Amino acid sequence: MIISAIMTEPCTNDAYPTAIKLALHDYLSDLAKAMEHLKKSYERKAEEFKNVLKMGRTQLQDAVPMTLGREFKTFAVMIGEDIQRVLEARKLILEINLGGTAIGTGINSHPNYPKIVEKKIREVTGHDFVVAEDLIEATQDTGGFVQISGVLKRVAVKLSKVCNDLRLLSSGPRCGLNEINLPKMQPGSSIMPGKVNPVIPEVVNQVCFQVIGSDVTITMACEGGQLQLNVFEPVAAYNLFNSIIMLEKAMHTLADKCIDGITANEKICADFVYNSVGIVTALNPYIGYENSASIAKEAMQTGKPVAELALERGLLSKEQIDEILKPENMLNPHLEAKK
Repeated sequence: MIISAIMTEPCTNDAYPTAIKLALHDYLSDLAKAMEHLKKSYERKAEEFKNVLKMGRTQLQDAVPMTLGREFKTFAVMIGEDIQRVLEARKLILEINLGGTAIGTGINSHPNYPKIVEKKIREVTGHDFVVAEDLIEATQDTGGFVQISGVLKRVAVKLSKVCNDLRLLSSGPRCGLNEINLPKMQPGSSIMPGKVNPVIPEVVNQVCFQVIGSDVTITMACEGGQLQLNVFEPVAAYNLFNSIIMLEKAMHTLADKCIDGITANEKICADFVYNSVGIVTALNPYIGYENSASIAKEAMQTGKPVAELALERGLLSKEQIDEILKPENMLNPHLEAKK
């Protein structure tokens, strides 16, 4: 009541943007919590799969061995970084323009109004909201919305990438990688009995596509403002809230209905490693690059295992090969070559 009495002419040009920022601050907090929930799911799988040897891949080609646990640990680190970006972006909307009235000059308001309302908002929200020093700038500048939208797009891009990885790793089961099993969320295909589709990663992919598209709308809305007021803030706000809500729900859905139920096909993962041409990289420090390249070429032409070819050529003994190809010796970069 005191605040209302001080301000003789309420204005939507400072009240609405302030309300949007207060709400965005809470919504981003909820998103960060949902991301942390998904991060913990990744971390549990990282621990569960820490001893599952598998082949790492670059450009969809065999690269060098790793563990399935490290793969999921990477997912956890990726989303952990994005949680920090969300919390950083949230700080940008702590600055409000309440008290600026029409264009930021404060016409028709009491000089003390900004500081009084700042104190009250802090009391009500428990957060360090502050009235901008330059209210004319704050009334027309929507840079905070652009930054938040960019962070949401970053989250969506990386989340979608993980979902693509899950679909690849679970592809098959007979004619794909089939390194992991996703929880069965449907009875099967409408035309192909027994076929189980990766529907949870796919629905999260689609959420991410929508968020990425919304970033364009938000960008254009923020760019389209003219002179002392951006009249396109409503569509920017609509898309920001939509993106946050969809991402929050997607995080919980992916964690609870997919990640938590994933199982590993350990034998398939190990067979891919030991039958891969990629393990020639582990032999390289012992037999030299030229021999390694020659063995890799012959392995691809004949289908023979790399270890068998190295043994046939007398480059290494069976004991040496077994030692080199121990998982701990292929996974740790600090081990010295034994000649």
